[in-house]
Amino acid sequence: NHNWHITDTLGEKIMAGNKKKEWTKKELEEFKILILEKRKVVIHDLETSKAKADEVLKNNSINAIYSSHIADAGTDQQEMEKNYYMMDREDTFLQYLNRALEMVEEGTFGICTNCGVLINKERLTEVPHTTSCFDCKSKAV
Repeated sequence: NHNWHITDTLGEKIMAGNKKKEWTKKELEEFKILILEKRKVVIHDLETSKAKADEVLKNNSINAIYSSHIADAGTDQQEMEKNYYMMDREDTFLQYLNRALEMVEEGTFGICTNCGVLINKERLTEVPHTTSCFDCKSKAV
């Protein structure tokens, strides 16, 4: 009986035929910190987008009084739509990050809902709210 191992892309040892089924408390804490950092950035971006949208809205009201040029109104409208689109995207991502934090607390974070194996750390770092490992995600496409 040989006790050999394979090293994954992050240099972690995976025992052959004995894949790790759960993250350690330390690893979960590291993921939690990562998610909270991402959350902080998203909240900041959301506030920035809202401030820009409010500014465009305020300027629209002022410009409407002084300018009747249709191109100005179109540009302002486009700028406002872009800001609302960004706010919507950021808000959706924030909800995903909040869900990831819930999964950390529930103990389901980083475990593929399809096959039950641990999702690759690199994938979780990029997409912390994912519930599928790369193989299952690839099969679904």
